[in-house]
Amino acid sequence: MNAGFWTSAAIIFGLLVDFVFRVIAIIVVPRNRRPTSATAWLLAINFIPYLGLIVFLLIGSYKLPKSRRRKQAQINQFIMDSTEGIERVRRDHPWPIWLEQVVRLNRNLGAMPLVGGNSATMITEYGESFQAMIDEIDRAQNFVHVEFYILTLDPTTEPFFDALERATRRGVTVRVLLDHIASLRTRGYRAATKRLTAMGAQWQLMLPIQLFKGRYQRPDLRNHRKLLVVDGAIGFMGSQNVIDPGYDKARNRRRGLRWKELVVRLDGPIVAGLNAIFITDWYVETDELLAREARPVEPVFQVPPREQIDCQLVPSGPGFAGENNLRLFLALLYYAQERISITSPYFVPDESIMYAIMTAIERGVKVELFVSEVADQWLVYHAQRSYYEQLLRSGVTIWLYRAPTILHAKHFTIDDDVAVVGSSNMDIRSFQLNCEISLMVRGRNFVAELHEIEESYREHSRQLTLEEWELQPLRSTIADNLARLTSALQ
Repeated sequence: MNAGFWTSAAIIFGLLVDFVFRVIAIIVVPRNRRPTSATAWLLAINFIPYLGLIVFLLIGSYKLPKSRRRKQAQINQFIMDSTEGIERVRRDHPWPIWLEQVVRLNRNLGAMPLVGGNSATMITEYGESFQAMIDEIDRAQNFVHVEFYILTLDPTTEPFFDALERATRRGVTVRVLLDHIASLRTRGYRAATKRLTAMGAQWQLMLPIQLFKGRYQRPDLRNHRKLLVVDGAIGFMGSQNVIDPGYDKARNRRRGLRWKELVVRLDGPIVAGLNAIFITDWYVETDELLAREARPVEPVFQVPPREQIDCQLVPSGPGFAGENNLRLFLALLYYAQERISITSPYFVPDESIMYAIMTAIERGVKVELFVSEVADQWLVYHAQRSYYEQLLRSGVTIWLYRAPTILHAKHFTIDDDVAVVGSSNMDIRSFQLNCEISLMVRGRNFVAELHEIEESYREHSRQLTLEEWELQPLRSTIADNLARLTSALQ
């Protein structure tokens, strides 16, 4: 046989292998995956076959390892059992007729019960929220539970670490959870972990990537929660990380970027639920079940009846079978009767969210969206922009919070009755890849206060019009569309 024969055979064999490879991809990739995500992956694998395959093997699975999912299921059941019967919900004011169904939906998905008898204070200033947390840490008598997506030591956060150290010196147990990859990318990460060790705090990395210790999962599966619990009686949650308001990056300083956050201080039975979230994550990372700390405690302050709010905590993430936050958001969007106000720094919705918003508009509901005029993440920023034209043509009012502030708060309100605040963005990453925590609140005073915060956003924003959007240059449109395609690679 001559060289030509072998050359032809090699080409035919290569084409056959390539064909089989693509057929296998069509069978494997779409399984248990959204059609848009499957299509994006198949396009990537077909246009850049080998690189696309490598990327798919690295980040193609949005599920946690089986061992983690098993532990998550075990502790979820423990939390469900330990929080049963703490509702204390008062019905002196009529509920929206649909709220009971939303509460039941959340509970069936693994949420805490709807709990009454709570009070909440919203804090919008970066320094004030740190000071409020420091003040409560200084009052701690038994334990302090700290869990943040980013926790780093810098001049802004040093007083926070000082308060934790003072607590350990008083004999208070301090436990700290921080996301491995998110915190590792900050300059003060090693200084923070050394400081925690030196003060005697117990600390653990969340979702660590440590190959030599056999600890690995998809690298961009992250724990995005932000919470603080003091003695099981006072809690904080929201959008703010423990880091400088410019995120301690040189490029942010050059641009003068500053983050605008929303933190909620909670007092009442709901804090037991917030503490349960920490206990869940602590168990998953350490195998240590903090059963004693899981018991609800009596509120430090008795909340006057007219100031009480009903709250339900909804944890979500790849450790749950369903996308809890997405289902909650969809239910509320479809039940809205008059107005919807959404604040999300990274707004990259899936089709279901877009349909819910456009359906609300068709029903006569007023919908507004608060986002930042500028952004810190190029890819997410352009993916977000790719939805603006469709939203504007549907009738959504888009407010661009003026530069150089990054509006990082995450919340939305439904009519005058219900609000959701927490760590979850309204984007595909928060729905599928991140561990998040959302707080649904029923209370007209709380919602009214959140409406006032939204009004302050309007005062610092400019409205994006369809006429302005149509003047966008072609290069921006191309960047937006390419970024939108990559956002589907989940």
